[in-house]
Amino acid sequence: MDPLPTQHGMPESEAAAEARRLLDDWAARPVRHHPTSFRDDTEPPAFGPTPPVKQEDHRIIPAWAAGIAMASIGVGAGVTGIGCGAWLVLQGLSSVTLNGVLMVTLPFTGLAMAATAIGGAISKVRAAVTKNVFEGPVTHHTEIHNTSTTRGAFFARTRNEIR
Repeated sequence: MDPLPTQHGMPESEAAAEARRLLDDWAARPVRHHPTSFRDDTEPPAFGPTPPVKQEDHRIIPAWAAGIAMASIGVGAGVTGIGCGAWLVLQGLSSVTLNGVLMVTLPFTGLAMAATAIGGAISKVRAAVTKNVFEGPVTHHTEIHNTSTTRGAFFARTRNEIR
């Protein structure tokens, strides 16, 4: 049994000859080279204005790619700004000393002490002015009348009236 079966009724020797003919025909064709650059060897004028040469630009950038590029630039600039701010804060924190902390908090401490002193003085003045002295018996009488009404079964509503 032949391991390579014949195709379309063509014997193996004819198939090999046809394949060889097709390969030789393909190899005989010249290779087409596409130029990737152009060099103009003409000499530019020695003086005077040179006329502009139009250079075609056929690049097409999709709108989504331009949007992603702009977003990337914005995110990069934002992250860079945040990083610089963090660096500055950390540089400042690394040079903190006890004297520096005390000097920064001194005004706040002074304001807190002044507010505490003023509040204490005001409370002393108010306490000295109002002095209630009760003489005699004090009677407290409270009378409560409660009326409760419930309506409904599942969503019951209870109404209490206190008089």
